[in-house]
Amino acid sequence: MLNQGIGSWPARRARKTPDRVALVYEERAWTYRELHERVLRLAHALRGLGTGRGDRVAYLGPNHPVFLETLFAAGALGAVFVPLNTRLAAPELAYNLSDSGSTILVHGPEQAETARAAAEEAGVRHRITLARPGDEGALDYERLLAGAETGPLDETVVPDDPCIIMYTSGTTGRPKGAVLSHGNITWNSLNVLVDIDLAGDEVTLVAAPLFHTAGLNMTCLPTLLKGGRVVLLGSFDAERVLELIESRRVTYMFGVPTMYDAMAARPRWATTDLSSLRTLSCGGAPVPARTIATYLGRGLAFSQGYGLTEASPGVLYLDKEQTLAKAGSAGVPHFFTDTRLVLPDGSEAGPGERGEILVRGPNVMTGYWGRPEDTEAAFTDDGWLRTGDVARVDTDGYAYITDRVKDMFVSGGENVYPAEVEDVLLTHPAVAECAVIGVPDPVWGEVGRAVVVLGSGFRADEADLLNHLRGRLAKYKIPKSLVVADSLPRTATGKIIKSVVRDTYATDPAAHTQP
Repeated sequence: MLNQGIGSWPARRARKTPDRVALVYEERAWTYRELHERVLRLAHALRGLGTGRGDRVAYLGPNHPVFLETLFAAGALGAVFVPLNTRLAAPELAYNLSDSGSTILVHGPEQAETARAAAEEAGVRHRITLARPGDEGALDYERLLAGAETGPLDETVVPDDPCIIMYTSGTTGRPKGAVLSHGNITWNSLNVLVDIDLAGDEVTLVAAPLFHTAGLNMTCLPTLLKGGRVVLLGSFDAERVLELIESRRVTYMFGVPTMYDAMAARPRWATTDLSSLRTLSCGGAPVPARTIATYLGRGLAFSQGYGLTEASPGVLYLDKEQTLAKAGSAGVPHFFTDTRLVLPDGSEAGPGERGEILVRGPNVMTGYWGRPEDTEAAFTDDGWLRTGDVARVDTDGYAYITDRVKDMFVSGGENVYPAEVEDVLLTHPAVAECAVIGVPDPVWGEVGRAVVVLGSGFRADEADLLNHLRGRLAKYKIPKSLVVADSLPRTATGKIIKSVVRDTYATDPAAHTQP
């Protein structure tokens, strides 16, 4: 084949395992042969609409087989796929569409109104909708496929060609589009296959959103590369996840800590048959010790990891055999990836010292779309990606993520890493979730402020919660104030948006404290 990119994967799988089930969605299943045929039809249809090499094709909708069909069809043409976050408002989506220069927008029926407004503002040439008759101005997806050719299509695509523009969450300023090449995604998938040891009989449940890098690149694509079965869930629902694990005999899934906590909080948690699970992968945030203990109580050990969109995303990985011995660690670098820890002066951090994580490897992005200055700033002079995340490494080389560089604050000359404080706060039985920020202080420069959400049926006041930290943390790390809130702002993948927490709670805490 001339196509060396991921757009060729359905064709390559169809010639090896044509009758093996590739995708399951709701009560339907598609074999690799059927997936290949649908991708081929869509690629011809997109070409008929004027899409060619380098053009951008966007998708807005829930986890659905059409997400993957659009990704592979774009790759088959040498076009670039742009997944969009369904939580964004129309003006935010319009920015991403305009910034990427997307000419085609495929979207779900639930997103029709938002998609129409965003597409009009951004000047998108064609909208293609799923199963909504009467959506004026939009093409019908299934009708397009039905009328498309199925003849061979083999464009020259090389590993360095752009494959996906994946927008970062934009928690500070405008989001940036990380350009991931076909090679970046392939090498990341190889890292997953080597380190997680996925098998051809894998049954992978994808409940995390595909428009984020972990849901797509750490679970879904590696499974399809290996020839396993992907069970798609439109959006995360703890009850439904437990049902699918049992009924579909799921062997592998990825989630962030809040997703796993929600599953464990369901009444059926104790009785659900989880015996099929071989690997539970967790990332996106440091995994609290109580979450690890809860799952170990059901005989399930986490494979933890750390990554970022710009690295496709895998950087560090902790094998489940090390869950207890290296509790709280994000592991060691993925097989084909390298990392360094550097101090603020650029020197190497020693064992136990906190330093910024730098990454280099074939999975690291080519740059930010249309932003040469931001791309240059993201890399060191010798080509290492700056992550902005802080870690320490033990004498065995295992890394422990401590915080974001930008989340760290200095109190009385001492560095305070909020994640460390948050982990101890979470050991209080009344605390369901929390976030710690730095706020200005006339004496110490900055001091901590904790924002806490209490568990259902629990009551606790500021004094009780802060007293819980005394003797467990150094005095300078203990927040000087605490706010009880109804909820914390989160991204679609469950990460707490610290910038919004700061904007909301960095003022007088009394204005936000619940009665």
